[in-house]
Amino acid sequence: MRGHWFLKILKFVLFGVLFLAIFSFVVMSLWNWLMPVLFGWHVITYWQALGVLLLSKILFGGFRGGPHRHWGWRRRMFERWEQMTPEEREKFRETMRSRCGSFGPASAKPAAKA
Repeated sequence: MRGHWFLKILKFVLFGVLFLAIFSFVVMSLWNWLMPVLFGWHVITYWQALGVLLLSKILFGGFRGGPHRHWGWRRRMFERWEQMTPEEREKFRETMRSRCGSFGPASAKPAAKA
């Protein structure tokens, strides 16, 4: 089971690096196509384009997206949870266990049905 999660994480990292590489190439290509002609600026290298992306993320996007970025999703999920019947909650838990494995403390698992 551990190898399965390791492969998922590795695939996620590889796709992230691939996306960053392609996006940097696109930024470099657009910059080199537009900026020298329009403004007389210099042509940049691939690594400079990656630096421009990183700098723009720091200046304009930050790294965490703000302290309350994901709270809307959590609030909606909590509201849905509160509206579920106990049977629906147990069905949801079982679905999550089948997809993600066990979660929470061991004592939180329901007792075996007789």
